Amino acid sequence: MDAFQLDARIGRDSTLIKRLGLCQLRLQDDSRWPWLVMVPERAGMSEIFELSSEDRALLNAEVAKVGAALKQVTGATKINIAAIGNIVRQLHVHVIARFEGDPNWPGPVWGFGQAVPYADAAEKTMFNDKLIEALS
Repeated sequence: MDAFQLDARIGRDSTLIKRLGLCQLRLQDDSRWPWLVMVPERAGMSEIFELSSEDRALLNAEVAKVGAALKQVTGATKINIAAIGNIVRQLHVHVIARFEGDPNWPGPVWGFGQAVPYADAAEKTMFNDKLIEALS
């Protein structure tokens, strides 16, 4: 079996926050929304149903925990969770904090405008630290 390798596009567009039991938890480099990407560290996976039943249960638990932590840290109106993968086929789950009045509310974040990278490394680090604390 092949070893897990992170898709280069995910690696380019996000930074690792923490490794969970199954997933890499990553911050998408788009400051318009607190946007997390969870990537199960399993080689060759593109669909949730391809995971073993144990890994599906673990993914569900990790997504729930991350979603709750993101809501706690941001006070978001809504947490959007999606595993689309039409462009990047590697299995990954988006967990995005949305707020009434944010760019493109209530529409989807995909394909809306251009990403706005984090300009302030300290802001990014502070967010990551708060999220890690909320996950503890």
